[in-house]
Amino acid sequence: MGKGPLSGVKVVEFAGIGPGPFACMLLSDMGADVVRIDRKGGRSAKFDVTARGRRSVALDLKDPTDVATAQALIEKADVLIEGFRPGVMERLGLGPDDMLKRNPKLVYGRMTGWGQDGPLAQAAGHDANYISITGALHAMGRGNALPAVPLNLVGDFGGGALYLAMGVCAALLEAKTSGKGQVIDTAITDCTASLMAMMYGMRSAGIWTDARDSNLLDGGAPFYDVYETKDAKFVTIGSLEPQFYALLLEKTGLKDDPAFAAQMDRSQWPAMEAKLTEVIKSKTRDEWSAIMEGTDVCFGPVLPMGEAPSHPHNAARKAFVEIEGVVQPAPAPRFSRTPGEVQGPPAKVGADNETVLAEWGISPRAT
Repeated sequence: MGKGPLSGVKVVEFAGIGPGPFACMLLSDMGADVVRIDRKGGRSAKFDVTARGRRSVALDLKDPTDVATAQALIEKADVLIEGFRPGVMERLGLGPDDMLKRNPKLVYGRMTGWGQDGPLAQAAGHDANYISITGALHAMGRGNALPAVPLNLVGDFGGGALYLAMGVCAALLEAKTSGKGQVIDTAITDCTASLMAMMYGMRSAGIWTDARDSNLLDGGAPFYDVYETKDAKFVTIGSLEPQFYALLLEKTGLKDDPAFAAQMDRSQWPAMEAKLTEVIKSKTRDEWSAIMEGTDVCFGPVLPMGEAPSHPHNAARKAFVEIEGVVQPAPAPRFSRTPGEVQGPPAKVGADNETVLAEWGISPRAT
C-alpha cells in the first residue's frame, strides 16, 4: 500500500485506455490501493507507464461468477473508475444504481468523451474529436494553417483524467461528511470547455479573436512565441510583463529599436516578430540558453523527450524516474508530509487475484 495522502483509499479500476488509466495512475501515485480489473487473457507491458502502481485481477465479465467477484470488490471499495460507453456497466449488473445500493459510500467515477447523455453519448470518438467541439482545437495553430493537434494532452489528460481525479478527491471528501457516495460524470467535452474558461472570458471582453496566431497567448504576440535557432532547434519566449519585455529587448540587443517601443500595439506585432525571428536565428539554442535561461526574460529551450530528463532543473528536482529500464515522469504534485511514490511497474494481468481477494476479505470464487 502506498504512503501518499490517499493511503488507505481502495479503488477498483476497470481496465481501459487513455484518461481512465492516467487518472488511476495519479491516484496510485498519491498512495491509493488501486486494483485494476483486467480481461482474462489480456497482456501487460512494462512500457505502459500509465498502468504503473496497481495490482491486477483478471476476470471474465461475461461469466456471472466473475461478475459476482467484481461486485464483491466494489462493495469493499471507496472508489470505482470505469471508461466504457454509457450503459455498458448497467448491462453487466455493475452500474451505479446497483453498486450504490450495495455500497452507499461508493464514489463512482465515469470517464467518457461525450458524457453519459446528449446526442453524441453513444458515438465513438477520440481526443481530437472531443476538443474540436469546445473551441480549444480551433484556437491552436499557425495563421491559416490547419489547427495543431496538441497530442492528447488537452482532452484525454488535461480535460479528462485530471478532472476525474479532482472529482474523485472532492467526492471522497464530501462523503466523509454526508456518508454518501455519488456518480462523477466526467465528459472530456465538458472539462475541456472548462479549461477554456480564461479564453472565453477574454473573447467576451473583446481581447481575443477566433483568428489563430493573432492573440496574446497563441503565438500572435512576438514576445510570447516559439523561435527557431541557428542550429534548427527552438526556444520559447514568454516576456508578457513590461519588465520582462524590457529585459528581452536588452538581451536581444533590440532595446533601442523604435519598432519595439509599444509592446501592445498589435499593428506592430508582425514587424516585431520578423526582427525577433532574425535575431534569435543568429545564435544556437544552447547559446541563447546561456544568455537567457534563469533570467526574468521568461525563457525555455524546447527539448525533445530524449533530452528533457537530463535538463539540470529536471535532474535537480528528480522530475523523472527510471523503473525497470523505463524512464518516466515522477509522481506529481509533491506533498511535504505524505509524499507520493510510484508503487511499482505495470502488473502482469491476473497476477494478484488471490492476494487481492484475500486482503480485501473476499471469498475466492472460480476466478
